[in-house]
Amino acid sequence: MAKQLMQITILGAQLIGRAFTKALRQELQYAQTATQSGKTTTQAVQADRIAGMTLQEARQILNMSVNESVTAEELKANYDYLFQINDRTRGGSFYLQSKIYRAKERIEQELKSSSERGLLTYKKKRDEATMKNVSTD
Repeated sequence: MAKQLMQITILGAQLIGRAFTKALRQELQYAQTATQSGKTTTQAVQADRIAGMTLQEARQILNMSVNESVTAEELKANYDYLFQINDRTRGGSFYLQSKIYRAKERIEQELKSSSERGLLTYKKKRDEATMKNVSTD
């Protein structure tokens, strides 16, 4: 009887030890993930604070899809159209033009920071377009 009680105690201790080890590993993994995502979150919050609007709000103002990537051409086309249609001489509003301009700035800021991280190549595309214009002239 004592032998069986000892085996049950040892088995229980082993199970608790394994569970504790597994929980500790998961916690370390979560901490590392949170640290990495915290850096990008901090950058996004900083950009939101500077521009005065979130990236999602900027995309909504410029009538751009929230889930798709943004190209410089699409950004310029939407900006130009909305800015012109809200011109004060056409009965538009300076307030709306300001919002449209700030939205464009916010998206450009995101494109710039993303290209620095290697996700988007806004500047590279712009430079390529400039080089095409120069080479055709």
